[in-house]
Amino acid sequence: MFLSLARWRGKYVVLIERQEMRLKPSLICLALSLLLFSATSAWSADWKKGWDAYDKGDYATAAKRYSLAAEQGYDYAQYFLGLMYYEGKGVSRDYSAAFKWHSLAAEQGFALAQHKLGVMYVLGRGVIQDIVYAHMWWNIAASQGDEGAAEYRNKVAKKMTPSHIAEAQKLARECVRKKL
Repeated sequence: MFLSLARWRGKYVVLIERQEMRLKPSLICLALSLLLFSATSAWSADWKKGWDAYDKGDYATAAKRYSLAAEQGYDYAQYFLGLMYYEGKGVSRDYSAAFKWHSLAAEQGFALAQHKLGVMYVLGRGVIQDIVYAHMWWNIAASQGDEGAAEYRNKVAKKMTPSHIAEAQKLARECVRKKL
């Protein structure tokens, strides 16, 4: 068996090829750990450089670094890149791009991105305004301890009909059950 790391459709995958030689399971685990660690290290390096650039006010560099890590699936980078598109820092303001990156992070369970999607839905930025989906995303973020999302969910619920609230809660349960 031969293990290698390859990039496929923008993500890193481990390729396993069969050979006549047999490897011990502990050796396979070690090889997989090293491959996964090296991929994570690349994400972390881009994330860290992006964070440092953002902290210095170099938003263009931060956007480039976050983009590299975000494209590899790093949820923190996806969230912060979405935030940069939302605010127009280092990139042109683009609510559709912000929605894309926040959605990717939210689907991985990142509560801040879920919270931001609620904001985007209630304001209609990058998406069609929809308080049912805003409630759904805030409900999911609140279930992870985001107190601000719980407050917004409760405020928007006061403007909703009981059937809209029931629909939002059903959608939230389905998302959580499917692991977003």
